[in-house]
Amino acid sequence: MSTKDADNRSLPTSRIEGLRNLSPSQRLHKIADAASLSRQSAEALRGDGALSPEIADGMIENVIGVFELPLGVATNFIVNGRDRLIPMAVEEPSVVAAASYMARIARDHGGFETSSTDPVMRAQIQVLQVEDTAAARANLLAARDRIVALANERDTVLIGLGGGCRDIEVHVFDETPAGPMVVVHLLVDVRDAMGANTVNTMAETVAPLIGEVSGGETRLRILSNLADLRLSRARVEIPFAALDTQEYSGERIAQGIFEAWAFASVDPYRAATHNKGIMNGIDPVIIATGNDWRAIEAGAHAYAARSGSYTALTRWQVTEQRTLIGSIEMPMAVGLVGGATKTHPSARAALELMGVSSAGELGEICVAVGLAQNMAALRALATEGIQRGHMALHARNIAIMAGATGDEIGRIARQIAAEGNVTVDRAKAVLASD
Repeated sequence: MSTKDADNRSLPTSRIEGLRNLSPSQRLHKIADAASLSRQSAEALRGDGALSPEIADGMIENVIGVFELPLGVATNFIVNGRDRLIPMAVEEPSVVAAASYMARIARDHGGFETSSTDPVMRAQIQVLQVEDTAAARANLLAARDRIVALANERDTVLIGLGGGCRDIEVHVFDETPAGPMVVVHLLVDVRDAMGANTVNTMAETVAPLIGEVSGGETRLRILSNLADLRLSRARVEIPFAALDTQEYSGERIAQGIFEAWAFASVDPYRAATHNKGIMNGIDPVIIATGNDWRAIEAGAHAYAARSGSYTALTRWQVTEQRTLIGSIEMPMAVGLVGGATKTHPSARAALELMGVSSAGELGEICVAVGLAQNMAALRALATEGIQRGHMALHARNIAIMAGATGDEIGRIARQIAAEGNVTVDRAKAVLASD
């Protein structure tokens, strides 16, 4: 199934009851049935031999094998009115469960609303040995049409798809450790690609012309991962009452989430962990779809510091209408074409599972998951603390480390979690007592 076909497929619901109580093979069957996946795609998601050593050998250098991560599916998501099942490749317990739980709360209140800007990436061309930086800037801006035209000669396919170099910017740094510096930015609409190869090739193509026009010597010609023109946004609004628990009122929880966000908004030490929690949701989707999670991380943290002080990527507020509103905006340089997204069978199947038809749509889903993950983390911090739920889910790992197998894993995990003693020593003691 192509991504276009997938977009036309209507997912009945992302609310799948009792999924956690099934075996992995039973879960896969449920998910594949819900998403109308082909047998080949379902097998690719299972992961058994999906990435052969032969394919892996063509992807990177010095291949000796493949490395596996658990692949889970976050349920309950509604994004822009559509049910979505979200594949997440991650090793950390509680991530998939937390995102699914908050999506379940949000789904009864419209789910997540998202939007995005055009997929514009930046290529940078560094120019040194410039005698008059102001004159060089003026000359480069005057040559704008020549530079754009030359850049677009390198990718006629992209032009045919409606993309291409749109404009240039010229930045001047009169004082640097390497002396005066002029940096030209190519602003390139890369459509459904991540865009690194495209913008890098364009930068190398126009570098001689830029050197000639500026009167300087060109050095670096490379993309920027601060994709601040390629933004994805998500928003959620939840009534206080929907957050009620037996222990805490929804109003108390909403206020706690707001206060936790306020801490991250002013303190970079807290913001670093706050944003890491957001990326707990985003990175697994990026990895599952074969995209560049290092680029996404770099762009996210640079964007969080764009004001000169590192701060939270999300924003939370409580309203007079007794609702909690959360929002996120961040760079999202993802692609559906090229690289591992097309090479890796499991990545292709993950895209089919989500039913995405454009890179922008994928980016919007990613930030919706990041917002849900952030809401879950702040909710836990504002109430019982982060460890209670996390350690209960981590107990299965501890049971395995203690030597438990099969049905023993779940039974021992439940016991040590109920005791509040999630340690290998305790798990071994329970195992030995059987």
